[in-house]
Amino acid sequence: MLQVARLSPKLLGDSAPLVHGFLESQRSANGGFIDRGGSSDLYYTVFGIDSLIALRAEFPVEPLVAYLHSFGSGESLDLVHLACLARGWSAIPAALRAQAPVDRILAILETHRAADGGYHPSRGAERGTIYGCFLAWGAYQDLGHPMPQPERIADCLAHLKAADGGYSNQDDMPLGLTPPTAAAATLMRQLGRPIEATTQAWLLARCTAEGGFLAHPDAPLPDLLSTATALHALVGMHADLDPIAEPCLDFVDSLWTNRGSFYGHWGDDQLDCEYTYYGLLALGHLSF
Repeated sequence: MLQVARLSPKLLGDSAPLVHGFLESQRSANGGFIDRGGSSDLYYTVFGIDSLIALRAEFPVEPLVAYLHSFGSGESLDLVHLACLARGWSAIPAALRAQAPVDRILAILETHRAADGGYHPSRGAERGTIYGCFLAWGAYQDLGHPMPQPERIADCLAHLKAADGGYSNQDDMPLGLTPPTAAAATLMRQLGRPIEATTQAWLLARCTAEGGFLAHPDAPLPDLLSTATALHALVGMHADLDPIAEPCLDFVDSLWTNRGSFYGHWGDDQLDCEYTYYGLLALGHLSF
């Protein structure tokens, strides 16, 4: 994903410095990046750092290392922020990355493994979620370790296919959701498993005529998260994006603000590092 986001400056052109300026404005004094409420948050920090990396911009490493150290081995973190801790350490130069408590982070991560072999935000769950599996897979990759029994992830995903052909984070759902479906397709590709043609068709059907992807079949408006993740999954499936590329580019452009970031959807009125990154990811895929 980060490799693709690095292509975004092709379309940003002279606007790239605006994005850099916005990201710098989101930096906190403690080395992290702020959330929408103005407080430093590890989740938003990952998006801030990855966005700077996508722009090939330098960032102060020592404050970030100190910020990551403040979370210890992640004992007090939920699954989302534990994965973000792993992601944060992966952005640190190799000489300093050796300070990361890798073994302890992975041990805590395994406490989130569900009985079906997937991963769940809550410990002791019977069924994993696609989001949990995606976070865990990314954390193992970021920390440079193979996931134990990866084939069990595919077994978990099989139970999360919705009746309409998409995927959801719960069993027996009538409608799929775009981000989980995109994550499921990406995980299956990482696992070397075949992806059903119906999954590609389901994702393409979520693209509106005006551009942008809907979060689910009944969603009133497209959004940037669904658009970026759907594009990423479709490219991984070698789908032909030519028929939707121009409308999607228009959609992303409609969310741009000259403050150097992107709104999450047409009804959004706040900017943050997360949607900045999703904007860069979408532009990266649309720059081919």
